[in-house]
Amino acid sequence: MKTANLNNLEMLDAWYEEDPAMRITVNFPFYAATGNENSSVVYFEIEPGCYLGTHTDSAEEIVLLLSGTVEASLGDETGQLSAGQAVLIPEMVPHGVRNIGNETARCVGFFSAAVVESTFDRPMMPFGERKVGTPPVESTI
Repeated sequence: MKTANLNNLEMLDAWYEEDPAMRITVNFPFYAATGNENSSVVYFEIEPGCYLGTHTDSAEEIVLLLSGTVEASLGDETGQLSAGQAVLIPEMVPHGVRNIGNETARCVGFFSAAVVESTFDRPMMPFGERKVGTPPVESTI
C-alpha cells in the first residue's frame, strides 16, 4: 500500500523571480516515478496574499481545497472556493489560484496522468523554465 502524509512532506519553494506574490510550496507524493501508471497527485500550499501563477496542464485535474479561501480562475471564469470545495480543471485550460484569506491555503490536485507537464505564463523558479511538471522518472539503467 502506498501512502503519503500531507502533513510531513518535503516541500519545494516555487516562485516568479519578478513577482514576490507568486510563491507556493509544492510536492508530488504520487506520480510515475512512485509507480503510478494512470494518475498523479500534487500537494501545494499558498500563503495569504500569494498566488499560483496562470498555467495549463497536460492532463485533466481536480483540485480539492483542504483549508483556506482562494479565488480560482479557469479560462474566462473566476470564482471563490473555501475548504471542502473542489474544482474540475480540463486539460490545457489556463488556470490559477490566489489566496484571498487569512490562513494558508492547502490544496490537493488529482491528475488523470502519471506524468504531467505544466506550462506557466512566466518562468517558474528555481527551474528558470515556463514548462515544469512531475519530477522526472529516474532511469533504471
